[in-house]
Amino acid sequence: MTTAPEAPAKDAAAAAVVPSYVRDSWWTPASGTDSTARGAGAEVRDASTGELLAVVNADGLDLAGMVEYGRTVGQAELGKFTIHERALKLKELAQFLNGHREELYELSYKTGATKIDSMVDIDGGIGVLFTFGSKGRRELPNTNVIVEGPMETLSRDGSFVGEHIYTRIPGVAVQINAFNFPVWGMLEKFAPAFVAGVPTIVKPATPTGYVTEAMVRLMVASGILPAGSIQLISGSARSLLDELDYRDLVSFTGSASTANLLKSHDNVVHGGVRFTSETDSLNAAILGPDAVKGTPEFDAFIKSVVTEMTVKAGQKCTAIRRTIVPAELVDDVVAAIGARVTERVVVGDPRAEGVTMGALASVDQLNDVRDAVQSLVDAGGRIAFGSLDAPEVVTASGEKAVVADGAFMSPIVLTWEDALAPALHGTEAFGPVSSVVGYSSLKEAVNLAAMGSGSLVASVCTNDPSTAQYLVTEIAAHHGRVLVLNREDAKTSTGHGSPVPHLVHGGPGRAGGGEELGGVRSVKHHMQRTAVQGSPNMLTAVTGVWHTGADRNLADPADPSTHPFRKSLETLRIGDAMRSELREVSLEEITKFANETGDTFYAHTDAEAARAAGVFPGIVAHGYLLVSWAAGLFVSPEPGPVLLNYGLENLRFLKPVPAGDSIRVTLTAKEITPRVTDEYGEVRWDAVLTNQDDELIANYDVLTLVAKVWPGQQAPQHTVGQAL
Repeated sequence: MTTAPEAPAKDAAAAAVVPSYVRDSWWTPASGTDSTARGAGAEVRDASTGELLAVVNADGLDLAGMVEYGRTVGQAELGKFTIHERALKLKELAQFLNGHREELYELSYKTGATKIDSMVDIDGGIGVLFTFGSKGRRELPNTNVIVEGPMETLSRDGSFVGEHIYTRIPGVAVQINAFNFPVWGMLEKFAPAFVAGVPTIVKPATPTGYVTEAMVRLMVASGILPAGSIQLISGSARSLLDELDYRDLVSFTGSASTANLLKSHDNVVHGGVRFTSETDSLNAAILGPDAVKGTPEFDAFIKSVVTEMTVKAGQKCTAIRRTIVPAELVDDVVAAIGARVTERVVVGDPRAEGVTMGALASVDQLNDVRDAVQSLVDAGGRIAFGSLDAPEVVTASGEKAVVADGAFMSPIVLTWEDALAPALHGTEAFGPVSSVVGYSSLKEAVNLAAMGSGSLVASVCTNDPSTAQYLVTEIAAHHGRVLVLNREDAKTSTGHGSPVPHLVHGGPGRAGGGEELGGVRSVKHHMQRTAVQGSPNMLTAVTGVWHTGADRNLADPADPSTHPFRKSLETLRIGDAMRSELREVSLEEITKFANETGDTFYAHTDAEAARAAGVFPGIVAHGYLLVSWAAGLFVSPEPGPVLLNYGLENLRFLKPVPAGDSIRVTLTAKEITPRVTDEYGEVRWDAVLTNQDDELIANYDVLTLVAKVWPGQQAPQHTVGQAL
């Protein structure tokens, strides 16, 4: 065993200062009005070599000015775009950043991250931008008001109604991030805030904040983001919460102790600052009784545990800290983990060929993890695999040595005689460390998992459906996410420790109680839900969505050009409508439809059985026959702006229609969503079927694609209010 030479010293005063991005300009203490020595501040070192890389110093930074700039310039500039337009900017930004990943990888290596680690962080972060760029356009309206849920009728005559809407919060989103994911940790918060239209102030952790700064620099250099969209604090921001109020939001990732300190700030407790956190989490993985050695589930479980111990050197808030297995399998599991680590894990400088696990982020972090492991040992844990001694690692030159200034650590597996030891379920060693503990029954496994007092994620590994059903339903309330792993998804699963932007990332209790990501849920997290009450016409004006009872602009049957299907998006307006003539329903047509479709359900073919059922007056028309007739009543058959029908939603049949009755359809333009990048948009139509007595028969939404312009049409003159 050899010892690698120490890295050449560098004077802190000569080291570069990691800049902040403030009011759309780059800033360091030397460029501010309160000049500070360049060498002051926290030192940042290469995690593998100990080389001094930079200093981080935010002394003199105008935090109040940053907040005000976000609330004014950032809000105004982001508000010039719709949700769809902002989502498209995210997609454009992701495409730009994809071309700059290699330069970010080079920086990421200095944090101790391997190429795979860096891909999880950098590619994963860019992938979040792509996801929200897509979901923002597919699942949200092309406006800045989101309607949630159906309209509630609050008066008998329908003149007073209410519903819920979302609008963006009027302040800034302050995002305080942990050191382990300097890119993904920022982008997973930035993306939903940007789609919502809320400006971001990023505060990364000091040890790896220089990687965040490089990403922000690229984002700014792209020229894609509106002014004030993002600001960056490199260094301490202790008084930042002093500048916030109820208009603002703080999203924190880090230790529970720091989260509790921030949550106790007067502006959070009494000032209404919105606060969400994602904190310490002693996540669990449970091996089912059926998943014995030799099964695909056992192999998948071992692979998952080792992956979570070694990716990012175990520095993941989602890593498996507690490996809960049948008591009789503890020795098999420990041996299998040790064998896989020995066979596949190479610890060293991530720039060296063949290295699969790099250093921890800093020597301070290494010391913290070692101290945590020692406290676990003192509390009854036993190191069954690995060692706290400084390991011999692969250096950048390819040689093996103990690197005195490197933050390297061997993977460690602990076992416990006392499965209920408080330290096992209460102390997190935030590194390549996991404890294996045995259970004697599924109920005991559930209790052990719950002793983490709330976690971000748990895995259940079994091929027995009843075991999966019991474990998942019993532990779900203690976790933000549960992965069920078996032979069917072992190869396709994103893994225990990989949050995906489509689903919630967060957890109850000790995990902080927050919900980051989660698709459009996380966009709405940056918005205020408000109950709006008024007349149908007023709610139509507020939301841009036609409400039942609001005015309609009915087409003139004598003038085909007024039919709403003859109007392009350039001429179509919310509330444009047509009302058809009555169409009589005959027994012959019902019988013919039944015979031709094979739908010979008794209500359409047997009058005696239909009446005996007590819900039909006799033979009645098929619901789908009525919907088909309705299309014939409202469709304008000639080629025109309506390009195609791509579906129906919310279809309900409310009253049976017997032979001899008649139906008519009233079709109203309910919602118009132009597609920013296409020559057409989506139009949602309110379709209502009534009978000859104006009784409601059925209602549903018709979804169509409509051209933005159509030859020979000219947009009418209208006011802004009318355009809604």
